[in-house]
Amino acid sequence: MTLSIALALVIHVLSATLWVGGMFFAYICLRPAAGALEPPLRLALWRGVFDLFLPWVWATVLALLATGYFLVYGFYGGFDLAGLPITIMHAVAWLMTILFLVLYSGPYRSLGRALDGQDVPAAAESLNQIRRIISINLPLGLINIAVGASGPFWR
Repeated sequence: MTLSIALALVIHVLSATLWVGGMFFAYICLRPAAGALEPPLRLALWRGVFDLFLPWVWATVLALLATGYFLVYGFYGGFDLAGLPITIMHAVAWLMTILFLVLYSGPYRSLGRALDGQDVPAAAESLNQIRRIISINLPLGLINIAVGASGPFWR
């Protein structure tokens, strides 16, 4: 069982790193750099980025939920025994997941439809909605990482 716990923890941490690190790169690095591009090019770039990144986010969300529940019940013995840091991470993870589902089903799909129809203003509004969601989800992800890293030391 120890190996399965270790493997679940590694998958959990790597999944969080990929999701939150991807948001950090996109929001902090790519967004300012892409701002120099003309709107049609900038919007096409973002569509390409999201088309490549969001399937990875789906995979990380599924991996995080599966490994998280496996660790809660297979290692900690349930939420009653897991402690406050795990409860916080659980709540924040579901909030992040809901925000991702909103991003994916709403503005991301709208971005694609707008670009397919060459509606640059509508595409720009969709991208702005995505930016706002990421501006919430990124700090939540960083908080979750901080709680996960420091949680074992809470007393």
